[in-house]
Parts: sequence; structure tokens; C-alpha cells
Amino acid sequence: MPSELITERHGSTLVLTISDPATRNTLSPQVYAAGVESLNVADADASLRCVVLRGDGAHFCAGGDLNRLAAVRQRGGDEQRGSIESFHAWIQALREFPKPVIAAVEGHAAGGGCSLALACDLIVAAEGARFTMSYGRAGFSPDGGGSWHLARALPRAVALQMMWLPEPMTARQWLALGLVNAVTDDGQALAQSLQWAQRLADMAGNALASVKSLVEQAPQRSLPAHLDAERDQFLANLFHDNAAEGLQAFFEKRRPRFR
Repeated sequence: MPSELITERHGSTLVLTISDPATRNTLSPQVYAAGVESLNVADADASLRCVVLRGDGAHFCAGGDLNRLAAVRQRGGDEQRGSIESFHAWIQALREFPKPVIAAVEGHAAGGGCSLALACDLIVAAEGARFTMSYGRAGFSPDGGGSWHLARALPRAVALQMMWLPEPMTARQWLALGLVNAVTDDGQALAQSLQWAQRLADMAGNALASVKSLVEQAPQRSLPAHLDAERDQFLANLFHDNAAEGLQAFFEKRRPRFR
């Protein structure tokens, strides 16, 4: 049976779990389609304020299923092209999703699993988490935006080392490189992610979406164009109902209750 995506609600957070523990939660076209659909549902539901992505059991995600890829090679044709495009649709949906997405990483994140984690907004990793970005031992190159994210986040030589050499990197190494936001005790990545999700849920969702959009678009804009975008976003948020609540709460010295 291929892997599946399990959805579960924790208050205002939607938890997405890639589930196939026997294969360390390898990916499948079914998971890609369910991932895009889940984000569409969460986007339309104002009561859902954050998404957490995790793996079932001891590991986050081992990437592609090599047994399936070997079978695809025998069949030939465009089957794998369609599968990769479905995976990339999910990656793009994660980047364009206006609400915060947190990856809760336990155990191994490899190949496409690393790409998935990098596509999230924040990464909380357990002490024992291991990240392997290289496909070299299988003779493949990256997919899922892994090379895109690493090339923008790291010096060129470091990005190439990670994608060429197969040695896993620790959560602490990724933290030092700025790829991971926090390292927790083993077994606590989900709990920490849910705590962060609740903190984000207490903030103004429109303002969080503006920040995500500005950060996403900044590398493609000139400074004058980006200043214009900041102006437009600031004005839109200033005249949003949440700004009225935030200002009133500040003056009344209480916590705001954003909608």
C-alpha cells in the first residue's frame, strides 16, 4: 500500500501526517494530491490558523519510494513526470499558502523529505533528526525545490556539498546553518510545533500573511518595488479590523483578541 496523508485537527491547527512507517514515510502521488487538497481546505476555513507537517512514527519522510521508481523505469513513459509535477504542485502550494506552516521533524528527512521540510515556513527538529539532501547513491538529482531553497539559504559550496555528498547532517548542524528554527528533545518536535502554532494563532492572521508574502517576494523585487509593496501591505493591515483591536488592546493593556 502506498503512503497516505492523515489529517487531524488540534484546536486551530491542522496537523498533516505522512503515514507509511514501514518505509519511513516515503512519498506517493496520493500524498501529493491530499496535501494540496488539505491546504485548500485549511485556507478556506478561517478557524484554522496554522498547519503542522510531520511523519508517522519515528521518522519524518524518507523521500521517494525507490521500489516504485524502479518499477516506473521498467514501464517508461511520462508516469514519473506527472508524479514529480504533482509533488511540485504541493511544494508550490506550501509556499503560497497564506497561513504559517511548521515542519515537525523526528528521525530521518531524506531527499524529497528534506525538500518538504524546506518548503515549510519554520522547522522544529528533534535532537536525533538527520537530514540527507544528496541523491548521489541512487544516481538522481534533487526535486521538490530542494536545490532552490538551499541555493538561496546557503553559500554555494555548502549547498553543493549537501546535495553531492550523502553524509546525513544533524539537527544541530542545520540549526547552525539557519535551516532549522529550534531543536527539541527526541519525541517533542510535534509538541513544540503545536506550541508555536498556538502562539501564531493568537496573532493577526492578515498580518502574518503579509509578512509571508513580503518575504516570499523580496528576492525577486528591487528595493523601490519592495518598499511600495511594504507600503501597500502596511496600509491594508492598518485599516483591517484586527488593527483596531490591536490598538485598543495596547491602550487598554490587555491581550488582543484577533479574528
